[in-house]
Amino acid sequence: MKFLANENIPISSVIYLKSQGFDITAIGLDNPSISDDKVMNIAIAEERTIITYDSDYGELIFKYGYKPKAGVIFIRYQPSEPLEPSKILEHLTSIPGLSFNRTLTVVDTNSIRQKKY
Repeated sequence: MKFLANENIPISSVIYLKSQGFDITAIGLDNPSISDDKVMNIAIAEERTIITYDSDYGELIFKYGYKPKAGVIFIRYQPSEPLEPSKILEHLTSIPGLSFNRTLTVVDTNSIRQKKY
């Protein structure tokens, strides 16, 4: 599984995930300030699951037709500390049978919802 951290994901989470063996790249390090559609194009080309705090990705999928094969994880609340996104991703990837492929996964403080596309 490959991941792409959007620019709003703290770099400390990306560094932590890499130290734990995750295949993850970061827009904030590799392509800062690019548009959401360019982030989508990178994710599609590299088959990476996007991790983001930006609700615009749901609109890109369902209104504008972007269909990243590896999916999008939208964390619906702001982290209380910089490593929180890494802990969320570790938790999600540990859930048996949970797949992100062709799915918008919405995570909030009390639930995980998925919508296939």
